[in-house]
Amino acid sequence: MAKKKKHAAHHEEHMDETWLIPYADLLTLLLALFIVLFAVSQSDQKKIDFMARAFISAFHGNVAVFDAMKARQYEENTEKETNKDSMENITGSTGLSKAIQQQQENNQLNNVQQAIREYIQKNNLSGDIESIMTAEGLLIRIKDNALFDTGKADIRPEGRKLGKELATLLSGIPQRVEVTGHTDNVPINNYDFPSNWELSARRAVNFMRYILEQNPGLQPERFSAAGYGEYRPVASNATVEGRSQNRRVEVLIQRTYR
Repeated sequence: MAKKKKHAAHHEEHMDETWLIPYADLLTLLLALFIVLFAVSQSDQKKIDFMARAFISAFHGNVAVFDAMKARQYEENTEKETNKDSMENITGSTGLSKAIQQQQENNQLNNVQQAIREYIQKNNLSGDIESIMTAEGLLIRIKDNALFDTGKADIRPEGRKLGKELATLLSGIPQRVEVTGHTDNVPINNYDFPSNWELSARRAVNFMRYILEQNPGLQPERFSAAGYGEYRPVASNATVEGRSQNRRVEVLIQRTYR
């Protein structure tokens, strides 16, 4: 009887542990399953490829799969930081370059505006010409009587002098130039101009053409002309003074960098 008890005790000390093998295989399969699910949920093809390799390693009993995942994560973080720094450098460089270009353009337009103001003062034209710096560029506004006779589109001698001055100033800058004609709302209907559209457009084209003729070095492709008739007033047409302000030609030196 004593011998049987001793044999039973010896048997308990050496329990069968073969059940651990399928349990470990089950854990490995679960690990592989989660890896696959994670990989499928990602849009990054590099991660999917890496997880596929990890899946194969798991089935081959590679216990270092987690170390590999950590290494991969470190590589990705390092790559992201590098890309971020590169983008910041590019953006910063581009931003600085654009700021310099804007400043250079502002200096150019300010120089032209100063020259126009000196011309206005020298020729006592403060009531007929003004220069305005806007978000679109430098706007030179000229009353119609400084350029044309009433209801006409032929440039007066005073206007020709101004045209020559502008041709000289515009030769030193690369910006686009738009010349526009404007009228008041008083109707016109004659052989030459059936409406204010035709009058404003003809005035703009004639003044633009004259500027180009005065300086062969100017590039015609930089210039454009348009007539807006009475439809872009700067003052009320209900008064004589307002109508006088609305009858005008504008020369806009357009900003390239805004």
